[in-house]
Amino acid sequence: MDTLNEFFIQYGYWGMALASFLAGTFFPFSSEAVMAALLVTTGMDPVATVASGTVGNVAGSMVNYYIGSFAKTETISRWFRIKQQRLDTAQRYVQRYGAWMGFFAFIPILGTAISIALGTLRANVWGTLLSTFLGKCLRYIVVAYSVLALV
Repeated sequence: MDTLNEFFIQYGYWGMALASFLAGTFFPFSSEAVMAALLVTTGMDPVATVASGTVGNVAGSMVNYYIGSFAKTETISRWFRIKQQRLDTAQRYVQRYGAWMGFFAFIPILGTAISIALGTLRANVWGTLLSTFLGKCLRYIVVAYSVLALV
């Protein structure tokens, strides 16, 4: 994992965007570690780092949304190793709260299921994009602030 983190760190903002993209999809990856390393070891601009991380992470969630809109839940559960129970739970919340559930797509493990559920239920794509952006941006702001406060 360290070699992979070093790869992303080497590419600065682009590396942060790619790391957060992967973390936003169904790949198990921690973009927060890359962000912390970039902020601490390279002294990169926190605002630009948060922005590149947010854009990449939202793009990853929107990939999940589109996978959900085209694939069957049984296929998603089998191919992407997301438990059917998690998808069912996420779908219930999406049915109740709609596209605003995208705000919670930053939650580890459940966030992927939320993004996919938004797609399977064909939630409003612009509402999903906006709510996902707000949630992920807020999370990266908290991460960046926390890292810089500890240094």
